[in-house]
Amino acid sequence: MTSMNNVQKRIEEHINTLSTFTATPDKGTTRLTYSEEHLRARNYLKRIMKEYGLVVHEDGFGNIFGKIEGMLKDAPSVLIGSHFDSVPNGGAYDGPAGVVAGLEVAALFAENKLKPKYPLEVVALVEEEGSRFGGGLMGSRGMVGLLSEEDFSNLTDKNGISTVEAMKLIGLDTSLTKKRDSNTIKSYLELHIEQGPILEEKNTPIGVVEAIVGLTQLEVTVKGRAGHAGTTPMDRRADALVVASSMISQLPELAIQEGEGTVITTGRLHVFPNGANVIPDTVVFTVDIRSGREENVRNVIEQVSRIVETYNANGITTSVEELLYIQPKAMNQEIISLLKQKSNKLEVPYCSINSGAGHDAMVFSDFTEVGMLFVPSKDGLSHCPEEWSDSRDLAKAVHILYEAAKTLTEAE
Repeated sequence: MTSMNNVQKRIEEHINTLSTFTATPDKGTTRLTYSEEHLRARNYLKRIMKEYGLVVHEDGFGNIFGKIEGMLKDAPSVLIGSHFDSVPNGGAYDGPAGVVAGLEVAALFAENKLKPKYPLEVVALVEEEGSRFGGGLMGSRGMVGLLSEEDFSNLTDKNGISTVEAMKLIGLDTSLTKKRDSNTIKSYLELHIEQGPILEEKNTPIGVVEAIVGLTQLEVTVKGRAGHAGTTPMDRRADALVVASSMISQLPELAIQEGEGTVITTGRLHVFPNGANVIPDTVVFTVDIRSGREENVRNVIEQVSRIVETYNANGITTSVEELLYIQPKAMNQEIISLLKQKSNKLEVPYCSINSGAGHDAMVFSDFTEVGMLFVPSKDGLSHCPEEWSDSRDLAKAVHILYEAAKTLTEAE
């Protein structure tokens, strides 16, 4: 078997190269879906897939697949991968580390001349973060049919550019098949950085994920009246930003009162017309709600809606739209056991862990057997330029996934 050092070196090279495909050099990774940076990253990933002997194809969302054919005719594939988009000014590891891990598992299959009965497919998914088109998990949701072609086509970015327009601008084929038959997927494996402090604090290189929290993203719209900042008296104003600010200030307490690890975040806010001397007439902001229990998520959604509705007066109108709703998801028990068994075989320490962040794995978990590994994040940091994970831990995870993939594909 290829030494751990060779795998580790290649992981570092791939992640470092992918990190150069950013719209914000020296200020973290900014790689929005269907951007020029996205195109450069996908061209690199496809080139490496071909170098590793994989058969490459794409779907109508721009998800990329690199396949090792299996000996069984028309057998379902074991998928392994993650996403390759980023948040603005994010890190180099969130997403790409999982795609690179998939590539390196495939490389080990090739180098050890394994012949799998079931195909192995490395997958690089689009728009997991939702940074350009909102909602998140777009590539995986689209693949399994949770995002219709019509809804996909109607998604636009903040500049009004639609998904289809953006794809065409970088030369992607929008006519390719979008939905994938779930019968063609045997299982899905994903590696991800933890994005929290637990593994580092425990000095443990691997986390075997047991469950992923439920998450919801709401979009709140507040409409008021524009006016001149100097000539409109204070008692004649319907200032959408003042009202939105009042709403947002009440939200943290909802999560605190709900307890049980419930969290709430307002992360995106758009003000219109966004002039220094104009009273804002429209504000649109997001509300991200997460909890390990669905009833907590539902309770907070109701309370947010109630707060927003109370402001419908004095020239203000409001609305709440649910962009995304995903229940808490348990990973497959058999694959959890398999990952722990392989960790023990390789003498790699691990612990069980739950994910506080959403991942493509949670989408696939309703359609196939899913397993997920975490590696430590330095200082628990993520979604920032300082995000970093040790390539030695990533190499250990690759070898665990390789052993698991051998079992799942029944490779010889």
